[in-house]
Amino acid sequence: MTFFLTAAFYKFVELPDFADLKAPLLACCEANEVKGIILLATEGINSTIAGPQAGVRKVLEFLRLDPRFSDLQHKEAWSAKSPFYRMKVRLKREIVTLGVPGISPTQMAGEYVKPQHWNALISDPEVVVIDTRNDYEVGIGTFAGAVNPDIKSFAMLPQWVQQAPALNPTSGKKPKVAMFCTGGIRCEKSTAFLRAQGFDEVYHLEGGILNYLETVPQAQSLWQGQCFVFDERVSVGHGLIPGQHGLCRACRQPLEDADTTSPLFEAGVSCPKCHAVTSETQKNSARERQRQWELAKTRGEQAPIGTPLPKPTKSTLA
Repeated sequence: MTFFLTAAFYKFVELPDFADLKAPLLACCEANEVKGIILLATEGINSTIAGPQAGVRKVLEFLRLDPRFSDLQHKEAWSAKSPFYRMKVRLKREIVTLGVPGISPTQMAGEYVKPQHWNALISDPEVVVIDTRNDYEVGIGTFAGAVNPDIKSFAMLPQWVQQAPALNPTSGKKPKVAMFCTGGIRCEKSTAFLRAQGFDEVYHLEGGILNYLETVPQAQSLWQGQCFVFDERVSVGHGLIPGQHGLCRACRQPLEDADTTSPLFEAGVSCPKCHAVTSETQKNSARERQRQWELAKTRGEQAPIGTPLPKPTKSTLA
């Protein structure tokens, strides 16, 4: 059986020539049969790629030839099938969109906390623990006692911070805050934002939830549930073992068993979370895409990826 190596990595670093990196990076990935997505912006790089072990390592070596990425760290996971169907390199304004100008994680990020010290920090009653991920991610797993901002996108976090009762000063002093996310990138930016707002004691989980699940034994863990990941594994648990969640191809949200038995679920077309906010035209487009995919699969051909469905107009799926 062939196993695929997945490598997730990011780095905040000044890249004024980020657009020039697109073509050579894409060429390197394609030459080594690596698929996934790489985001480039003036503030750095953010990526998850997968493929044959030798191919993924060649891409990482290629990146580290650039002095700005010489110390690039990555997380690894293995799967029996490829978690991606194609390779994309995209140019962005931000590698993770917060939408607040002047926030620099390279200069202002909070204090890293290693996974083995995280339990002690978040067990401190004086520490406000905040899950910075989207609501559907939090819905399948989070740390015990963490505050859920109930946001639909990371760009909504600054507004939540301004209004959150949990962050109100006590006796004129802002609280200690510990923040976490999937791999660490959103926390670097969100802790930098909090420090810009006058919070002095701000911490974040080094390497994110994925590093914690890989490092901390399950018997000692304060994590509850599964961790959503943005590839075909959908979710992982302790030891980064893939979970049992499915994925709605229309809204890209995780599916529980109850979702797939709902009358609102149609494979490749809709689920209870998005059925009401996609038009019949969108559903019919998805049905045709699903039909083509199933036909190709029965023939043993490469399944067509097709054009993704337009995003539903309601903010519930933003």
